[in-house]
Amino acid sequence: MPAPPASPPVEPPPIVVTAPAPLEPFAPAEMAELEPLPMPAPDLWDRIVDGYSIPDLVDDPLVAKWERYYASKPDYVARMVDRSRRYLYHIVSAVQSRGMPLDLALLPMVESAFNPNALSTSRASGIWQFVPSTGKTYGLKQNFWVDSRRDIVAATDSALDYLDMLYVRFGDWQLALAAYNWGEGNVQRAIDRNLARGLPADFASLTKVPAETRNYLPKLQAVKNIIRDPDKFGLTIDDIPDAPYFTVVKTTRRMDVQRAAELAEMPLEEFEMLNPQHNRPVIAGADEYTILLPIDRAEVFAAKLELSDQPLVSWQAYRTKSGESLPQVAARFGMSLDTLRAVNGIGPRAHVPAGFTLLVPAESPTEATAMSLSQAVFTTVPQGRTTYYRVRRGDTLSSIARHHRVSVADLRSWNGLTQSRITVGQRLRIVGEAPASAQRTSGGHGKSAVRETSAPASARKTHKPAAHRAHAPAQARDKAHAKPAVQATASGGSG
Repeated sequence: MPAPPASPPVEPPPIVVTAPAPLEPFAPAEMAELEPLPMPAPDLWDRIVDGYSIPDLVDDPLVAKWERYYASKPDYVARMVDRSRRYLYHIVSAVQSRGMPLDLALLPMVESAFNPNALSTSRASGIWQFVPSTGKTYGLKQNFWVDSRRDIVAATDSALDYLDMLYVRFGDWQLALAAYNWGEGNVQRAIDRNLARGLPADFASLTKVPAETRNYLPKLQAVKNIIRDPDKFGLTIDDIPDAPYFTVVKTTRRMDVQRAAELAEMPLEEFEMLNPQHNRPVIAGADEYTILLPIDRAEVFAAKLELSDQPLVSWQAYRTKSGESLPQVAARFGMSLDTLRAVNGIGPRAHVPAGFTLLVPAESPTEATAMSLSQAVFTTVPQGRTTYYRVRRGDTLSSIARHHRVSVADLRSWNGLTQSRITVGQRLRIVGEAPASAQRTSGGHGKSAVRETSAPASARKTHKPAAHRAHAPAQARDKAHAKPAVQATASGGSG
């Protein structure tokens, strides 16, 4: 009997994939308790404008004057905004963390146009324009190696400390800002004059206010108005991301400024815009150094520093010998006299005594030459600058001498005085460092016209002497530290 025909193979049932129902991340009751997150600001300018809280100056002709000024200089405004992008996030975060008005974050536009190398005729320096005496009062180091008035993080902290103190004293931000420019002593005397006459003591009512201070708040108001609505003034303000621009890196290694920029794989000019506080072409003079780097450069800097087996320092300390002149020292180390003077901060007329310590190139960078920087005592050479001071009501020869850090005997000698009697309006000659301000005699922060320098101090002093071009100054190593202790911190707060 034939076999029955085979049954066709049974096909397996098709696999059906059913998408699961979407899961709710929270139960309805839980969702009801969540607070909605705030919408992120499109850029940093919006965050600043939202934080304005200093009362506006309304219908002030000086405000209109400065609005016209800025509107007529779009290139100037663009340069100022471009410089600010490096620092503004840090400043805004520092101001906001203290609960202070965000209007204050724009103050460096008035003070320095955000130029970290701005220097006024009264020797006010940095984006916040600290004069030497006020800088020292608020902890900003000024020595052979660094001028912390140009340090972005340190000067911002000190400026906000100072502004906070002024607000606590006067209880009014307009008066506090006037005092930041003119000096708290002068503002207090102006207030006292008005109160004695039964007059209001707000900023607009004060009398005998110098033109610089009278224009100070209107300039800030004009900047505020432009940032709030640039189209109204025919200006374009580039967006700035509401995110950190730089990271704070700490290291114990000494190194050339040029070498530090190379390790971070960034142009020297950009490095110095973030680290303008260095007076010399070497980062030295302390046990630990703070370096600011773009947020995307810190890791490569730390990695290269860790692996570096090349010299990091190409300069050394040298003590002048008896009878040795600066031209002779310059020739000995293969550099021009102008470069030797610039590197060491020596003016064209300054005299350097025997035994004075100079910073010079190291022909063969070694551990010993690098260590010489920490073992030597570097000092600045007095420049002997002559300035003039106009005597004001209430001044005495003693108070003027204290303010300019000179002796009464010197004041008498420079001005041919046989006694201490002086008269209002009298012009006094003063030799030495420029006064903190020619317009005030006590306290404060006042300064006159700001001038911009073309490059940070260390950039102007970079030198490659012929005597050791094979090494190149950026290739010296500080072997005293076997491994670099590097620590990076994001710049989201006050630093």
